[in-house]
Amino acid sequence: MVDRNLMREYLVDDAELELTMGAALREISEAEELADNLYSNASEFDVNQLVKGIVLRIEGEEVLVDIGYKSEGIVHLSEWGPDERVPLPGEEIEVLLEEVEDDFGLVLLSKRKADRARDWVWFVANFNENDRVEGTVVRKIKGGLLVNIARGPAGPGSQGVNLFLPASQVDIRRPSDIGDYMGRTVECVILKIDETRKNVVVSRRKLIEDVRTDMKKKLLAELEVKQIRKGTVKNIADFGAFVDLGGIDGLLHITDMSWSRIGHPTEMVRIDDEIEVMVLHIDRDKEKIALGLKQKLPSPWDEIDKRYPVGARIQGEVVNVMSYGAFVKLEDGIEGLVHISEMSWTKRVSHPSELVKSGDPVEVVVLGINTDKQEISLGMKQTQPNPWDNVTAKYPIGQVVTGTVRNLTNYGAFIELEEGVDGLLHVSDMSWTRKISHASEMLKKGDSITCQVISVDEQRKRIALGLKQMDQDPWSGPIPERYAPGTIVHGKVTKITNFGVFVELEEQLEGLLHVSELSDQKVANPEEVVKVGDTIEVKVLRVDTADRKIGLSRKLDAPIEEMKPATGGGNSGGGGGGGPAAPTGPRELKGGMGITAGPLFSMGGEGEPVAEPSDEAPAAESTEEAPEADEPK
Repeated sequence: MVDRNLMREYLVDDAELELTMGAALREISEAEELADNLYSNASEFDVNQLVKGIVLRIEGEEVLVDIGYKSEGIVHLSEWGPDERVPLPGEEIEVLLEEVEDDFGLVLLSKRKADRARDWVWFVANFNENDRVEGTVVRKIKGGLLVNIARGPAGPGSQGVNLFLPASQVDIRRPSDIGDYMGRTVECVILKIDETRKNVVVSRRKLIEDVRTDMKKKLLAELEVKQIRKGTVKNIADFGAFVDLGGIDGLLHITDMSWSRIGHPTEMVRIDDEIEVMVLHIDRDKEKIALGLKQKLPSPWDEIDKRYPVGARIQGEVVNVMSYGAFVKLEDGIEGLVHISEMSWTKRVSHPSELVKSGDPVEVVVLGINTDKQEISLGMKQTQPNPWDNVTAKYPIGQVVTGTVRNLTNYGAFIELEEGVDGLLHVSDMSWTRKISHASEMLKKGDSITCQVISVDEQRKRIALGLKQMDQDPWSGPIPERYAPGTIVHGKVTKITNFGVFVELEEQLEGLLHVSELSDQKVANPEEVVKVGDTIEVKVLRVDTADRKIGLSRKLDAPIEEMKPATGGGNSGGGGGGGPAAPTGPRELKGGMGITAGPLFSMGGEGEPVAEPSDEAPAAESTEEAPEADEPK
């Protein structure tokens, strides 16, 4: 059943209902419009954008900031440094929008990054590449250093801009430890600005080089030889030190540091030492400068010839021993060289260390002075008697002496007569008849031998000795007596040549059987008539005692006529040969042991001329002289 009284109580007329519903709909519309505006404003905020906001409140470690977004932004309280004042609610601050809504629907803001962004904007606005900047080294990182450039006047919270200084750009010469630059204020040149990545590369080295280039040009224009300049030792090597003169480095060589001998430059200078040096030489094209330290002091070589005249005996100290001699210190800054050849008259010194060592006191004689090269030649052996003095009186020509074989060569043997005095026994003076190619055929080292003095050259320190002179010359009597012309003898063929045959008559004695004397018939090839080793009968045609030759013939019935000696010179040894003699008749008889195929002697009478042979015989004995050079040691 319907309660009409209740309906009348709550009944609303149409006008009232329309008024009520219209107000409600307007509120809904305004709310929707407000929401649309909020979402529209939110779309205007971009990440990494600087925005301004009002501090609402501080809750614990978080600062809530209204930036006009639908949600409040949060800045961590730790982003304000210990020296910075924390903002109060209601204050406006500028922050950087890091994230619009994280997983929790929060808006993340950063006050520190906002400070950095403002610093970067300031840096880009005020600096360009190749500009000079000054900053403080704040950190050592991999590959170099971070240099902080402070913004001025800096706003609250400004931390400046960090620039990268590569290790290779710290200095002209790369330092051993770039960490030594920590905390130092340095000036650099901007090499590159990368706005996208927001990093800057600077160079201190380029700035120094640019400055030094300008200073170098100015310095080179001012420098003159013998100027005294102040400089700083920048580097030290074994051979010297490099000194910065203020824009250009000069070399201070170790030899120009002190008049006295030093072992290493560190004995005189250290790195970063400030020193005064003298300019010795300038190469403006190559930009090289030679410096001196000792030249500022008087040279000890001044009037050196008065303090140390040639021939003076002086006491010194050995300071260095080399393979060629020893350096002897006479006083500070003055050293002389004792060459190895000036150390002993008698000892054969292979190395100076056999006689002296560093630190030994020695007595020396001044042999010569070269003031231009600052060199002194000294001698040790001159303080002792010279065994070659008066050697002519001790070893007169013809005196018989006894010595020891010290060395053997192809031209002779060196005989030690006393310590320091040797004589040469030439191979040509070893035997009257034997042909000797090397001294070792007769002697060996260490043999004791008695021989005769042939000649003495005291000035050249040479004595010639003879062994064969100890016996009678067989060519002066026995040989001519045994082999008189016309004598028929037997001999053995030892050698065949195109001009004749050598026949051994007895040990160490040969005669020459010329090809024209082999047969009554013309012989083209001697080997067709005789062979090496054959024993043949021959007739002595001539004995030439001056040239020491014997001429032979197989024509046993050939008449022997009066002979005239040939004019050619001969050898001093046995079995030698000579040159052709002038013919005295129509017929020439050939033979002997000469080194040529010329006639040994001539005979008068009628006969057919004999053709001259085309080749020469090899020398039967060496006549080589001893070499002029010093004997081998």
